[in-house]
Amino acid sequence: MAASLSGWTDTHCHLDAPEFDADREAVAQRARDAGVGLIVIPAVTPGTFGPARDAAWRFGGAYALGIHPLYVRQVPDEAVAMLDEALRRWREDPRLVAVGEIGLDHFVPELQDEASRALQERIYAEQLAVAVRHGLPVILHVRRSADGLLKHLRRLRDTGSPVAGGIAHAFNGSPQQAQAFIELGFKLGFGGAMTFERALQIRRLAAELPPEALVLETDAPDIPPHWRYLTAEARARGERSRNEPAELPRIAQTLAGLRGLSLEAVRALTTANALAALPRLAGLGASA
Repeated sequence: MAASLSGWTDTHCHLDAPEFDADREAVAQRARDAGVGLIVIPAVTPGTFGPARDAAWRFGGAYALGIHPLYVRQVPDEAVAMLDEALRRWREDPRLVAVGEIGLDHFVPELQDEASRALQERIYAEQLAVAVRHGLPVILHVRRSADGLLKHLRRLRDTGSPVAGGIAHAFNGSPQQAQAFIELGFKLGFGGAMTFERALQIRRLAAELPPEALVLETDAPDIPPHWRYLTAEARARGERSRNEPAELPRIAQTLAGLRGLSLEAVRALTTANALAALPRLAGLGASA
């Protein structure tokens, strides 16, 4: 199945996740029907490197390989070496576009003790070094951790071995932090959280940041837009609100409204920005 850059680009979707095991083909078809031409699938552990790659090939998408900060206590000690080897093994794969999802999470309570934070930071720093060695951009997990992420990115820049940019996924930092990422060559990902009227900071950023800094994402099956978000009562009953890549064009309508742009202008803008952030995507479009 060929990739297409004539439609929308979902720069962050975990299409390989277990939540899609029962109907993954139908989910991908709904995305295509909605005009989503390309999906980027980030891995989160060495155990998901193969599934992320398989999903990218099966559904005409792209993939990234990385170790997510939420899993640093679950992966093998040699996880970063496994990442390095996988990147070397698949370096000629046109669908491999980045190192990710990597980063720091300073929100989840069980990962905020001193040892867990130190482990997160070590694995993040090691993965940045791997990304530099392979010349790949990175897809960053940013949750109450922007300053820590920026510290390591600046260190590499100042030593003359900068990271090749990438995407700060699900960005929810300050305008100053946003500008710092932009100056380091990053785009900022906006998705379902932007659709909530009470998300004032995110909506302000989406409206006011330089247009060349914005990319769209769903983070499916996570971060559902407001129309898919379940009430607290429903969640208490065990129901789950699953996001899908097919929601991307409707999420984009929110961005269009915030910036006073047409939907087509938003599609063209965010697709161009995705190509700038993840240059290998251009090769997929050329071969579509």
